[in-house]
Amino acid sequence: MNRTTLSLIAGAGALAAITGVAALTTPDTSGTTTAKAAAELPVERTSLVCPAPSTSDLAETTYTSFTPVTKGAGSGGKAELRSGAEESGDAADAKGKADGKGKTDGKGEKAGDAGTAGKPVLAGKEPGTPVTEDASGADSPALIGTADGKFAPGWTVQETTEVAAGTGRGLQGVNCIAPDTEFWFPGASTAADRTDYVHLTNPDDSAAVVDIELYGKDGALETTVGEGITVQPHSGEPILLSTLTSEKQENVTVHVSVRSGRVGTSVQALDDKLGADWLAASADPAGSLVLPGIPKDAKAVRLVAFTPGDADADLKVRLASPSGEITPAGNETLHVKAGMTSAVDLGDVMRGEAGSLVLTPTDPDRGVPVVAAVRVVRGAGAKQETAFIPASRPVGTRATVVDNRAKGTTLSVTAPFRSAEVKVTASAGSEGGTATSKTFTIKSGTTQDVEVPVPSGLKGTYALTVESVSGGPVYASRTLTVPAEGVPGFTVQTLPDDRGMVAVPEADEDLSVLQK
Repeated sequence: MNRTTLSLIAGAGALAAITGVAALTTPDTSGTTTAKAAAELPVERTSLVCPAPSTSDLAETTYTSFTPVTKGAGSGGKAELRSGAEESGDAADAKGKADGKGKTDGKGEKAGDAGTAGKPVLAGKEPGTPVTEDASGADSPALIGTADGKFAPGWTVQETTEVAAGTGRGLQGVNCIAPDTEFWFPGASTAADRTDYVHLTNPDDSAAVVDIELYGKDGALETTVGEGITVQPHSGEPILLSTLTSEKQENVTVHVSVRSGRVGTSVQALDDKLGADWLAASADPAGSLVLPGIPKDAKAVRLVAFTPGDADADLKVRLASPSGEITPAGNETLHVKAGMTSAVDLGDVMRGEAGSLVLTPTDPDRGVPVVAAVRVVRGAGAKQETAFIPASRPVGTRATVVDNRAKGTTLSVTAPFRSAEVKVTASAGSEGGTATSKTFTIKSGTTQDVEVPVPSGLKGTYALTVESVSGGPVYASRTLTVPAEGVPGFTVQTLPDDRGMVAVPEADEDLSVLQK
């Protein structure tokens, strides 16, 4: 094979590595190159990691795995979640985690996890049908998953945990994520009534080295052991924020950067009065951001933003409601100082209507990259519950959310810049039912709680897949509500593009003539 052939394949491989592995085959007999005939191909392999769900003995966790049916995907493959290896006792001691909530047994194993490493927890059966598995108590470890073949494109896994009482009570939900090298979490806290953990999960065969930086209202917080944290291979490490700094601040931005290797990262926020949920990473820093699907009955909404650069950011704050964009009274703009976390309480801004926050630069010619998230509170008095919505990437070609139930599922879709048409498909149920689809038109500048299609004959839970059909970019989120003893337990997951397809460079000539 000569250099021209090698260069082209190397370029295709580099692009495939961004989101997965592309399927490459030889040209067909008609003389048409496969690369030109299939500019986008399904990824062949993907990986996800799930954090350890809870430290509560009362925790009841459900894992749900789903792969949408993808045209052009292979016929073989599998999707599996396995428990990570036990973390080292030395690493736990170095991070101050022996606080009663993450104790080790002195033998380098997490209490209750001995002998569990590598055992299969959940395996996919067939694309188009979700599968679930339950776990109980505080001993469930972090999970590491891989999917290949027909199970890889769009593979989605969610971890949903119900805690009946105590710190962290309520409903907690988090999408298992692809490992990466950088994450931003505006909306964390080191306040006295919050117990926040940064969960680091390493899926690889070698150790990862991670730095954690914290930023408050006046800039970087002084940290003690936030640099050079080692995450052992195939393990999860929950890092308690209060062990990294002595400063108590209500609104903190967490920056996780990886020196070597890669990790999956999520923040678990436990509030003494407002319950708990997971804070997923914000979309990458950008001049404009969309935070989709704030529930219409939200009693309090807090916007937290941070700019990692050297310049201040001035943002317009708009709420995309069902009838169009409106400006929150008294909060038309937000000034974010460079390197400092800014927060604004929007109060009861929803007023009984679903909506999405849209942040854009006040000067269109001077956009400064920012990250953002909102904390949402529902309920009243001692029956309040909280959840977080980070800035999200658009749905793009396709996005999926799992663990939807016959009751308590709300899908919000927003088209902040231009009208758009989307197709929403409800999969077969995990225990039975027939898939169904509906198409919706979302007007420019609005957010709609769409009428979710429910599988006929539904048994168990189902997946919702949103596909862009035409028009401008759309953003979406799903709210899952599971009330318990008067507490409106809920969790919100955004639907960014699943990156199930990978672009392959087109070729203008038959590669077969280059082979020798």
